[in-house]
Amino acid sequence: MKILVSGASVAGPSVALWLGRTGHEVTVVEIAPELRQGGYAVDFRGEVFLTVLERMGVLADLKARQTGGNAWQFVNAAGKHVMRLPAEFAGGELEVLRSDLSQVLHDHGRGAASYRFGDSIASLQETATGVDVTFESGLAETYDLVIGADGMHSVVRRLAWPAEQVTERHLDYYVAGWEVPNTLGALEETLLYNVPGKLACVGADQRNTELAQAMVVFKSPVLSYNRRNLDEQKAIILDQFTGVGWRVPELLEALPSATELYFDSISRVYVDRWSTGRIVLLGDAGYGATFGALGTGSAVVGAYVLAGELGRAGTDYRTAFERYETVMRKAVSTTQDGSQAGRFLAPPTKFALAARNLTLGNRLGLNLMLKLAQKMSTLVDLPDYSVQEGQLVQE
Repeated sequence: MKILVSGASVAGPSVALWLGRTGHEVTVVEIAPELRQGGYAVDFRGEVFLTVLERMGVLADLKARQTGGNAWQFVNAAGKHVMRLPAEFAGGELEVLRSDLSQVLHDHGRGAASYRFGDSIASLQETATGVDVTFESGLAETYDLVIGADGMHSVVRRLAWPAEQVTERHLDYYVAGWEVPNTLGALEETLLYNVPGKLACVGADQRNTELAQAMVVFKSPVLSYNRRNLDEQKAIILDQFTGVGWRVPELLEALPSATELYFDSISRVYVDRWSTGRIVLLGDAGYGATFGALGTGSAVVGAYVLAGELGRAGTDYRTAFERYETVMRKAVSTTQDGSQAGRFLAPPTKFALAARNLTLGNRLGLNLMLKLAQKMSTLVDLPDYSVQEGQLVQE
């Protein structure tokens, strides 16, 4: 089949890799002019996620780029120790920068799919025989299937789903990340600093020790801004963190010149049904939650399941879409709430900050959190599709 995938972050390249290897004609369209370089580290926990990465043939390359899962050292304004979380808590079994993950997936899949950067979908019109797609560039083409893998703010979802079937819930926080000069020297731990409702953290870039990765989280009602305007987003960050102590002024100094910036709300998306006719949602576009419990892993596993069910069903895409949702729905509905991520990283009050530190500052509380994170991955009942040399084989 001729298949269009919208989005080239994680879910899009993952499903394109599988579908292209299976023999479909796959095109990935991405609004950015190239693969995005910004973002924070993402992790994979549990056998399910590592198994899928291994079957894709990307696990070895990702291990070569892993950050090492730095321990988290929480400090006060003077830089003194407050609390420490070990590397296995912060980084899981495999932690890589989101940009490195996208690059590896793209490198392994670009021979199986074509990529069109600097363009986006302007309209979708389903017919009896396909989906007519018009792009912002003016190009018009017809596809057998369209996969929306374009994130929390999915264009495909906005164009193809009635508003009453979609719930987008803002969870009271925003997150941002950018590169800064590594003025802290070689660090084996990520440093984190809190004031009520705000978090600032910085850790050395394992690929280039002259650089570091900065991330901030802050509590805020819904903000109005242009998602394609970096200057506007930088102004919001400066407004939120100017005057905050510790080494925050150093992090903000590097912000105006940052060419890559990750900025988004911590939100939850719920869609009544993940497919409509020949169009289907994948990853954050259909079941996203920023910092959700399954996180990036659900996008990778979802891509494997969607491609696997299409392989089983052949051209019967309706059956494939139903089976895909049946396999994935329970797991993501249970774990993708994400509602506690902002409160955990940036507790809103002094009392909440003290309570978090007390809970995780003792071994019992930490062990309970680690066990919960491992249990999350077992909620996905991974189908055993026939995979030979990284390719899904139709049964």
